[in-house]
Amino acid sequence: MSHVDILCITAHPDDVEISMAGTVLHHIVMGRKVGLVELTAGELGTRGTPEIRRREAEAAREVLGATFRYQLGLADGFFRADEVGLLRVVEAVRRHRPRVVLTNAVTDRHPDHGRGASLVAEACFLSGLRRINTTYENTTQEAWRPTTVLHAVQDRWIEPDLVVDITAHWPKKMEALKCFASQFHDPASTEPTSPIATPDFLPFLEGRAREMGRLLGVSYGEGFTTSRPVGVDDLLDLR
Repeated sequence: MSHVDILCITAHPDDVEISMAGTVLHHIVMGRKVGLVELTAGELGTRGTPEIRRREAEAAREVLGATFRYQLGLADGFFRADEVGLLRVVEAVRRHRPRVVLTNAVTDRHPDHGRGASLVAEACFLSGLRRINTTYENTTQEAWRPTTVLHAVQDRWIEPDLVVDITAHWPKKMEALKCFASQFHDPASTEPTSPIATPDFLPFLEGRAREMGRLLGVSYGEGFTTSRPVGVDDLLDLR
């Protein structure tokens, strides 16, 4: 497992594909290395199984071109920002040493998203404290704090602090998203429906991306929030 430029740490398999896959694709095309980590296996999900979702997640990783993808084994629905959960995220951050961490929305329909956002942000701070001791493969890890933590905009509308133009990557994002076939609408499925398994969900997702893109004057965008102002080196890079 190598160091990466961007590490996505989200609560469930498919959180990345729904809310930030275009941003992942955009940066991979630019030559950045991106890794994906889930806090849980999504074992409480209404549809599919952890095994099915793990296979779907790996298929989506291949579409995106991410360097790796794995799960931290926290309890879906019940994880909290306790010592166990925080240290698992600290270990992952120190292991991969990203400059940027992308994570869940600060508040959302699914309570795991807000809790995951808080846990990851806190762990990113703790990861920079040298007196917190962690190891990986029997080797003591060095302290590391990402420069920036960004929170996606997911199911509920949140005014974004920044938007990434993902227009060129929209088809590939949808290809990755559809790897999670167990989670979305299938008229032949006998499983219970869920808020993301209705015929309206994918059109809603496109509408959200178009709404974000319109803020930049482009076709598709993904929005993020941040807890502090984001600095830039060149004002001419702003859009």
